[in-house]
Amino acid sequence: MSHVSSHSPHGQTPLHTVQVLGGGSAGSSSHVRSLAAGLAARGVRVTVCAPSEAASAYDLTGTGAQHVHVPRSSDPASVASLRLACADADLVHAHGMHAALRAALALTGRRIPLVVTWHTRAHAEGARARVLHLLERRVAKAAAVVLGTSSDLVDRARSRGARDARLAPVTFPAPHAAAGAAGAVEDADGLRHKALAELGAVGRPLIVTVGALERQRGYDVLLEAARAWRHLDPLPLLVIAGEGPERGALQRRIEGEGLPVRLVGRRDDVPEMLAAADLVVLPSSWESRSVLAQEALHARVPLVATAVGGIPELVGDAAELVPYGDAEALATAVARLLADPGLRERLKDKGTAQAATWPTEDETVTQVLSVYDELTQPFAM
Repeated sequence: MSHVSSHSPHGQTPLHTVQVLGGGSAGSSSHVRSLAAGLAARGVRVTVCAPSEAASAYDLTGTGAQHVHVPRSSDPASVASLRLACADADLVHAHGMHAALRAALALTGRRIPLVVTWHTRAHAEGARARVLHLLERRVAKAAAVVLGTSSDLVDRARSRGARDARLAPVTFPAPHAAAGAAGAVEDADGLRHKALAELGAVGRPLIVTVGALERQRGYDVLLEAARAWRHLDPLPLLVIAGEGPERGALQRRIEGEGLPVRLVGRRDDVPEMLAAADLVVLPSSWESRSVLAQEALHARVPLVATAVGGIPELVGDAAELVPYGDAEALATAVARLLADPGLRERLKDKGTAQAATWPTEDETVTQVLSVYDELTQPFAM
């Protein structure tokens, strides 16, 4: 490679990285935004290839990066436009499986290193699971380095043939705390009361979960748990925010069984909902670095979650962990926390301490840049 590291003081050509984003979940999109901003601030030339919708939703050009519209599709036109955008790249970094496949196709025959971040894993059954396995193998083998956001994703990448797979937790940018003035506290109390009134949870505990209404999210188990805590007084209200294919089935069950549950669809006021919540529940069959778990701990809301995927290493002892699929254990953990304010306070404090151990945006950028340097230095092995 002809260039020297971007942060060399002697005026050589700056490192040019192309960041490839597919459909862009909230986690991967905010990570790409954070990474683009941090790299650009360090003098790296950054091009972000992403669908225009993602670029405007996350203000990717506001980072100092150049944006090239590449649709979320692996058709020849998309691959050709990506290939063109990567023509003078020193390194390409793809985020997510589909983005990685497009990047691998676009780089065919070129000696440009490919870094892939696995943010999550797809869920598939039957024939689709076999196709997914082949896709993961293709991507793992094409990458010079695979960065997994949780240890089990690193293991999965290795099992799919990755030459070099490393743990690289991505940062969820912490919400900026309001100034600690008395007015801010009153404001927060007012917003909390407003959210409780709107959700119909005044005078009763509010339990919140957020995520797409899909089978692997474990909402069927959560409804079973809600049935089990119907004897509690006052009766808690469970609010599920999100949209998805399971909505009809969940709504029918809520109505048919008279469950104290509300489906409120996709929301843009999740921070306000969390601030009003007594508990957050996360009943999924698998998660990597769950955004909801991070939001809950940052917001000092006690969390009950399944002990799956990257959750245990993410939250440590700062949440109540239960086995996936065990409605009784989930209901028991919720009832115990609601009955014990002291335990809730201890979990809030543990959550704050745990959140402080997560990497900062700056540390995340530094780790990624060290991988780039390793792969692009003229004398790199």
